[in-house]
Amino acid sequence: MENVYLAIPLASLAGAIVAGFFSAAIGRKGAHTVTILGVGTSFVLSLYVLYQQVFAGVESYNATVYTWMVADGLRFEVGFLIDHLTVMMMAVVTGVSLAVHVYTIGYMADDAHNWPKDSLAGTNSYQRFFSYISLFTFSMLMLVMSNNFMQLFFGWEAVGLVSYLLIGFWSVRPTAIYANLKAFLVNRVGDFGFILGIAGVVMYSGSLDYMDVFAKAEHMSAQSISLFGGSEWNVMTLICILLFIGAMGKSAQVPLHVWLPDSMEGPTPISALIHAATMVTAGIFMVTRMSPLFELSDTALSFVLVIGAITAFAMGLIGIVQNDIKRVVAYSTLSQLGYMTVALGASAYSAAVYHLMTHAFFKALLFLAAGSVIIAMHHEQDMRKMGGLKKYMPITYWTSLVGSLALIGFPGTSGFFSKDSIIEAVHHSEIAGHQFAYLAVLSGVFITALYSFRMFFMVFHGKERMDRHTREHLHETPWVVTGPLIALAIPSVLIGGFTIGPMLFGDYFGSSVYIAEHHEGLAKVGEHFHGAWAFVQHGFGGPALYLAALGVFAAWFIYIRNPGIAENMKQRFELLYRMLVNKYGFDQFNDWAFGGGSRGVGGALWRFGDVAFIDGLIVNGSARLVGWFSSVARHVQTGLLYHYAFAMIIGVLMLMTLFVIL
Repeated sequence: MENVYLAIPLASLAGAIVAGFFSAAIGRKGAHTVTILGVGTSFVLSLYVLYQQVFAGVESYNATVYTWMVADGLRFEVGFLIDHLTVMMMAVVTGVSLAVHVYTIGYMADDAHNWPKDSLAGTNSYQRFFSYISLFTFSMLMLVMSNNFMQLFFGWEAVGLVSYLLIGFWSVRPTAIYANLKAFLVNRVGDFGFILGIAGVVMYSGSLDYMDVFAKAEHMSAQSISLFGGSEWNVMTLICILLFIGAMGKSAQVPLHVWLPDSMEGPTPISALIHAATMVTAGIFMVTRMSPLFELSDTALSFVLVIGAITAFAMGLIGIVQNDIKRVVAYSTLSQLGYMTVALGASAYSAAVYHLMTHAFFKALLFLAAGSVIIAMHHEQDMRKMGGLKKYMPITYWTSLVGSLALIGFPGTSGFFSKDSIIEAVHHSEIAGHQFAYLAVLSGVFITALYSFRMFFMVFHGKERMDRHTREHLHETPWVVTGPLIALAIPSVLIGGFTIGPMLFGDYFGSSVYIAEHHEGLAKVGEHFHGAWAFVQHGFGGPALYLAALGVFAAWFIYIRNPGIAENMKQRFELLYRMLVNKYGFDQFNDWAFGGGSRGVGGALWRFGDVAFIDGLIVNGSARLVGWFSSVARHVQTGLLYHYAFAMIIGVLMLMTLFVIL
């Protein structure tokens, strides 16, 4: 089986290499063929490994594939840990990636118009894009399959690097360059905390291997470290918070969330890939994998819980005032990542990765459906210029409806099972901050339904607001676009009901996830679980379902029945509206404090360090000193013999005086 495990990431890597280095030779058809073949191979093999692990009873695999080096007893290795958590992630990553690859054929078919005709920047851009998304898939697979912190960090940084290339793919656009630099820099902040956390793990465990570290976790949690003027910190609390700071960057949690909405500057396929199953879920997966560490620190869990709750509630509110169709879905991703993080903080790791799985399908579906609309609208993304698209784009309409219903947690959809599980687990949790988190995620249900169906109604219903030329050319997108929509709509409806029993309340994850005995939130929910249908019936007894229904009704009433209400509310609550439009001022603060501060520090170093000290004092100062000394010394050179004789006599007397004294 080791060869199969190796083939899964390497197949995607091979496709990326061929499409990237031989783009001119193989052309467009060759590029998408080889990358789809590579990712398709990874997907099929992932399904095979999932079958072997889950249904055939094959034991988990944990072994080193390659030893890079050994330094002072510390081993740096490439190795795989293949268990039930890993195979689920592998199947989701490769499955969504395959759908995105196929979809990209249609979306990027006319990419040439995005590049200036007199520029070489767009040469072979189609092939290059396929190479990047295939490389992205390889990086994520290396991350989820790793059995040690070194390989985890490699995959972690690799997805960050490729996301930088993809967000700024249209490099002739200043907004795209700004967005990819922003993503890169914000993630460096999180990654600094992440690598400090790994350093703490190595310092106190002496190993990079997961199992070695987990075996020493109890011993580590009994130790303390002195920080910040002598204050004592529990070692495990410090390590877990530092690791989670890395997750805050990758999984876009407040305040390190600012990069993700701007990542919409990249082409829509990569928006789906980043936001659905790969980069943004890396932090959720990492914390779940590190559950044996996090379970030993209630302080760290409370920190995770509160950060997730703030993100889930606050980012959903911003989605209500967005008019760019992709940005609405982006803020939806931020909010849903907050839900997953809340589940992690409540020790409901299974619920977090279960929502990760269901969310991957319906969020990829919503992004690709948004891309389908953008194609039909001739790359118009403003929802205020859409409306009435239902009759022109029936497949996109119905698949978008499926994705929206799954997102708001409509009974029976995949999103219903995963979101309600999180809400119930938080409700039964006893981690400090769970009351605040419960109110946040419950309020988020109404907010999610409001912004989701605001988008749905503005795009597909109501008055047609596009120009006449666009209306005359409106039609459903090609099968390479609609096919992946249908393929993603099926699991968006079905996968939740079929998997909730074993994944949440069974023994699916086994030893992959560790939960301390006193963290019983999800276990208490399981006491009342009697099957998927009973879970649906139970949902009618809670507030979440009715809050979602109220949100849908509010969206219909405000944006379809009485469109003037929205403008009236905008004027009445102008201060709140401005705060949401300005995204709570995070961007302005970062530009002023960090951007402006960095420029100010640089300017000061230039003025005082470069101009005043180096140029003024050292370079120009030494020249002036030499000039001054020369101007004095030349007065001694008179050309008169008796002056020189007198100087020689004075010199001899001085030497004799020194000789006598010494």
